[in-house]
Amino acid sequence: MDAGKAIIETVGKLRQRRTAPLVLELDLTEGVIEGPPADPLAAVLSMRKPRLSDVLAGLKRARQDSRVKALIVKIGGNPLGLATVQELRQAVVHFRASGKLTVAFGETFGEFGSGTVPYYLASAFERVYLQPSGDVGLTGIAMEQRFVKGALTKLGVGYEMGQRHEYKTAANTFTHDHMTEPHRESISRIVESVTGQLTAGIADGRRLDPAKVRELFDQGPFIGPEALQAGLVDGLAYRDEVYDEVKRAAGDEAHLLYVSRYAKAAAVRKMPNPTADGIALVHGMGQIRSGRSGRSPLGGSGAMGSDTVSAALRAARRDEHVKAVVFRVDSPGGSYVASDTVWREVVLTRKVKPIIVSMGDLAASGGYFVSMAADVIVAQPGTLTGSIGVFGGKPVLSELLERIGVTSEMVAEGANAGMFSTARGFSPEQWARVNAWLDRIYDDFVGKVAEGRSLTRERAHELARGRVWTGADARDGGLVDELGGLEDALALARKRAGLSDDAPVRTFPRLNPLERLRGPDSSEDRAAALARVRLDAWGPLARLSAELGLPAAGPLSLPAWYVIR
Repeated sequence: MDAGKAIIETVGKLRQRRTAPLVLELDLTEGVIEGPPADPLAAVLSMRKPRLSDVLAGLKRARQDSRVKALIVKIGGNPLGLATVQELRQAVVHFRASGKLTVAFGETFGEFGSGTVPYYLASAFERVYLQPSGDVGLTGIAMEQRFVKGALTKLGVGYEMGQRHEYKTAANTFTHDHMTEPHRESISRIVESVTGQLTAGIADGRRLDPAKVRELFDQGPFIGPEALQAGLVDGLAYRDEVYDEVKRAAGDEAHLLYVSRYAKAAAVRKMPNPTADGIALVHGMGQIRSGRSGRSPLGGSGAMGSDTVSAALRAARRDEHVKAVVFRVDSPGGSYVASDTVWREVVLTRKVKPIIVSMGDLAASGGYFVSMAADVIVAQPGTLTGSIGVFGGKPVLSELLERIGVTSEMVAEGANAGMFSTARGFSPEQWARVNAWLDRIYDDFVGKVAEGRSLTRERAHELARGRVWTGADARDGGLVDELGGLEDALALARKRAGLSDDAPVRTFPRLNPLERLRGPDSSEDRAAALARVRLDAWGPLARLSAELGLPAAGPLSLPAWYVIR
């Protein structure tokens, strides 16, 4: 009898839970991940991180769900890129417009450090709470680059470099001891553009005059009571106090549910027809390289392998149930040849069905190369893109080797057989080959920009020259078509394909467990798009060559310090 009563009570609680009000929760203290895990290691490393696409889909659905009463987000110290923040911010603004409560809570927005971008995200919420011991590090935007030429000169290391053109400054850290005028001009404009975006967003969210927000940048960072007095936060409270308040507002029976779990549960309940017409979502993340995508087990970031991404685009192109493709790009670039391989697949896809590029935090240099042939390019205002240029050369270690007593001799057949040796500089004839290589790449890059973006070659060159643009400025110049995020790109793809607003989105390649276990039959097999664990990289040291060399990623690359967080 007692057992039967317990079962009845359990069933009743489950039924009540299914109908009770919901408070959606999002924990950003560990950041977010862009796409599905590319390999087993990535799956383990990202286990506790919400996926951006799940968060966006969940918040979109929750706007129309009467059970959902509120959203509470914990914003932590793990930095998010500016474009990702703008993506989340846009979703929060739309959720808030549906009349539901939105609350941001931070233990601190920068603990004796910059917290401008995290606070910018928080300002989109109806209420912002700060732990009493926390700070608001609203200090503005700064971009800093260190130059190591002086130190390398003391060591006896020189660099022989070529670049196309004056704004392609990726190697300046090795070859200069200060910013060149084009370098400073480009960075100054990025800082100006981003500051304007942050000022407008915070002013709108906190109902402050933009001029007042600029004054607050100069006055920060703020300790808790100062932030409250300045109107930057609505209250100083601990987590339990904030959560209790939100639960009271949502109703006594309300319970918490992570946004990602809410989105996945909704997807399972909906269970779309696996053969229904829909959109393919292909992710291209990280440094661009030939071969397959993957991640170093030693702590390096992921890589966009041309084989993997190309196979995914081919699979989406040939699937009769895929009516349009969204290619999500978040990459600082890398190999020119690998970028060109992916570009070709984008061109071929565009001939068959619409392909829309959605840019993340970075889609610059090679990241722009793989994007430029799409029907439409969508970027956030704070996306960093462009950097249409190339650099190349090598370090010369002859003086260093001599100082430490290392001698080098070479036996070679061929006038240029040893031209890439770091023990000696380029001869005039070899420099001529380097410059021919740089000219070829730059001319190809600019020509394809002009073709893909319907620009004259002269206009494409004017926008190129290696210059990095924010998404907002790139849109004004014609390098980007629209400002928005992933959900905007998906909506545009559905519209271009003539699909309904709720047409399914499937990540490509779609592989069943058996296909994941077996090897691909050929390079045309969908299983060829699987990523792998890379054993040929050195994690955080991958950007340095074995001999104090150039960035290992390739000639179309943007320095990591460009990321705005």
